Amino acid sequence: MLNTQEDFYKFYGKIIKKDLKRVNNSKSDMRVVDKEEFRVEGDEFLSLIRDGAVFIHPTDTIYGIGCNALDKTAVNKIRELKKRPNMPFSVIAPSKDWILENCEADEKAEKYINELPGPVTLILKLKNKDSIADNVAPGLDTIGVRMPRHWFTQVAKVTKLPIVTTSANIVGENFMTTLANLDNSIRKGVDFIIYEDEKKGRPSKIINLIQEEVDIKER
Repeated sequence: MLNTQEDFYKFYGKIIKKDLKRVNNSKSDMRVVDKEEFRVEGDEFLSLIRDGAVFIHPTDTIYGIGCNALDKTAVNKIRELKKRPNMPFSVIAPSKDWILENCEADEKAEKYINELPGPVTLILKLKNKDSIADNVAPGLDTIGVRMPRHWFTQVAKVTKLPIVTTSANIVGENFMTTLANLDNSIRKGVDFIIYEDEKKGRPSKIINLIQEEVDIKER
């Protein structure tokens, strides 16, 4: 298990270096890093995330925009970038225990939680409203929870923070699969990008566990 930053760095020590020179030589001052650079400078990046940075991150499906889900200002910044004023965001949970502590989970829900990680978003009733900022899912008593089958999930685990995750696009536009189709206004608005080549997946499957009958939707 990866319980500390030291564990995190050791586990991800063997990494294939990606060529990001072309991207980082662009006019933008915003920084694009690969997995190795993120690992090597982990203390700095984890501190930025704790302190409210808004960033683009990879997952097991597509690229997402993320931030500390307890930071109301950072969440609002993502809303402004996506032009999505009221719709709820999902979070990457630090652990299954975090989900069970902060969300209501009956036997049916626990079955799906125990199957994590994976390319799904579980919709659950929020039990502890203080576990996320009140503008993550405004006006709702539910939350979408993810644990992607991807190394980035360890960032939530190491920081012990829920991380907002939402597709890296303006509402109604195509979601980001490469740096080439990232909207320029979003590129300029984030603090850094973690990039690992083109993503060819689809957004996560939504599994609504609020109702008595499970509702599963592909996107």
